[in-house]
Amino acid sequence: MHNIEPFFRWRDHYIASDDERSPFFGRQYSEFFYTHKIYNHLIHPQWDDIGSESLFLKVLFVDYEDGYALIELLGEWNDCHDNDFLTLRQALLQQMGSEGIFRFIFLGDNLLNFHADDDSYYEEWAEELRDENGWAVCINFRGHVIEEMRSARLHQYLEMPPALQRLNWRQYRPQELFEAVSGGMGGRFLTE
Repeated sequence: MHNIEPFFRWRDHYIASDDERSPFFGRQYSEFFYTHKIYNHLIHPQWDDIGSESLFLKVLFVDYEDGYALIELLGEWNDCHDNDFLTLRQALLQQMGSEGIFRFIFLGDNLLNFHADDDSYYEEWAEELRDENGWAVCINFRGHVIEEMRSARLHQYLEMPPALQRLNWRQYRPQELFEAVSGGMGGRFLTE
């Protein structure tokens, strides 16, 4: 896992540690010293720690004018053991919401597992998003992760369109990806 780096091609457009409105503002990163791990596996030092033992992320892009964020995930989303969604919400999503971010694209290529628990935190958050005409979309999540999320009824709160589970999102610029996903959200991917 130590070889899996966050996507870096958009660094010319946005760097969370340089953004004064970001929870990660001012963070220093090493290229050589591995200090974080998921279970017994070291991970690349560019990933951001949100206080979870198994879930790390990288905010790849934020657009405050259009109110959206692109967030890459790494590891295991474990609500059953660690309540990772509550941790994610407190460490990142609430602050982003206070900055006007209510549209989220979660990039899950490196999300290996999901373990469900209670969905009440999701329901509350989804209501907040809807009040602001917001949404959250999962892209490139593994099939078994999507299955587990659907069986926990999280598709009521997180959009998981099949067409976006094999999307080559890295070929887009941030705004292009947002426009492609946002366009589909208008029709809620009803053609699928």
